[in-house]
Amino acid sequence: MSSIRLRLLKWLVAPILVFNLLAASLTYLLAWTPAQRAFDQGLLDAATGLATRLRSGGAAVHPPADLPAAARVLGAGSPDASWFVVRDAEGRTLAGDPAFPRRTGDEPVRDDRMHGQAVRVASLLVPGSGGPVEVGVARTLSQRQQVRSAIVRALVLLEVVFSLSLVGLVWFSVGNGLAPLGRLRARLDARGSHDLAPLVDDGMPRELLPVVNAFNALLERIAAGAKAQDDFRANVAHQLRTPLAGLRLQLEWLADRHRGDPETLRTVEQLLQANERMIRQANQLLSLERAGPDRFQRVQLAPLDLSGIVAESIQAFVERALRKDIDLGFELEPAPVAGEHHMLRDLVDNLVDNALRYTPAHGTVTVRCRATPAGALFEVEDSGPGIPPEKRAQVFQRFVRLDQHSQGSGLGLAIVREIAAAHRARVELGDGTNGRGLRVAVCFPEHEPPRRA
Repeated sequence: MSSIRLRLLKWLVAPILVFNLLAASLTYLLAWTPAQRAFDQGLLDAATGLATRLRSGGAAVHPPADLPAAARVLGAGSPDASWFVVRDAEGRTLAGDPAFPRRTGDEPVRDDRMHGQAVRVASLLVPGSGGPVEVGVARTLSQRQQVRSAIVRALVLLEVVFSLSLVGLVWFSVGNGLAPLGRLRARLDARGSHDLAPLVDDGMPRELLPVVNAFNALLERIAAGAKAQDDFRANVAHQLRTPLAGLRLQLEWLADRHRGDPETLRTVEQLLQANERMIRQANQLLSLERAGPDRFQRVQLAPLDLSGIVAESIQAFVERALRKDIDLGFELEPAPVAGEHHMLRDLVDNLVDNALRYTPAHGTVTVRCRATPAGALFEVEDSGPGIPPEKRAQVFQRFVRLDQHSQGSGLGLAIVREIAAAHRARVELGDGTNGRGLRVAVCFPEHEPPRRA
């Protein structure tokens, strides 16, 4: 994945480093060339000083007796070893070191070697009555190398500090230039998943305005789509529930009218059962949609007493329990929770409905609700066939039924799981009393509201 920061740094830092390298090379040349010339001029001055001490006598040049001492004085204070020589026109050494390199060209200062060391040599030709006399001075390169090393060290240190300072300045400048992107990202991260308000472009750089405008246009389209979905769900709830409820009343009226006709009554009762399944599945689908994480984030949580919700819900199941001759019992104690009333009502309805649906006639269903040290606890225990331990993880998936003969659509426990997860509760499946039936427990956290965007 490409990075704007890295691309900017690459195109800014690399040229800076190249230019710094070129500038360092030029600075080295500007610093070393005058120093080299100063050293050479010193050698020439030393050779000139020796030449002025020569004196002519007759047809020859005679070096004075104190010339060696004067030559040593010319090299005083320098860490370099120095040598000199005076030769006549025939190449005979008149004074100095006979191993002194001979003059081979017209250059007054040159590099050469003497006694196995690299030296810098300055030589002059002094006119004499017997022909030109060569006066030469040689000196090793230790002092030159020390000066060169000092120049290089200073330049390296200066360039490193300068380059690091420029890189830091570029890094800071790039980061400061990209800061509006970071602020825009922080504003987007701080939003909830259903906060579709347009972004405010106050203080936005000109380059980001097209992005902000495009994002605001996208938010408008999403808001329109979300409103259309909400309207559709409201219409579905009305269009499904109202006709199905009316159809149920009509079928119940027909059942009362044809109680003397067993065949017609059986047909009407089958239609009533189908109508009841349709109502239940429609309610479950709407409950499942309402329990979705995104949908749940929009609701307002409030402190509730779970026992009151259970008592309110359980009244609708008493008649069903009587028709199947099921002993429906209650053990309700105050149990405070933080949640949404309608969603918790859906959770209770689905668990009790499942228990009554799968418990055979003359069975028992017990509903419990109480507060525990860990939080509120809601339990539904029945004496039905139960769920094998190896299949208990599967029943929380949507549209999963244990076998083809099972009643229902396979949505009840999926709804329970979604609602419990939205309230940060956990659902546990276990065996009923004496290993018979199924016990479903929903454990809510103690006085801790669920997370909201």
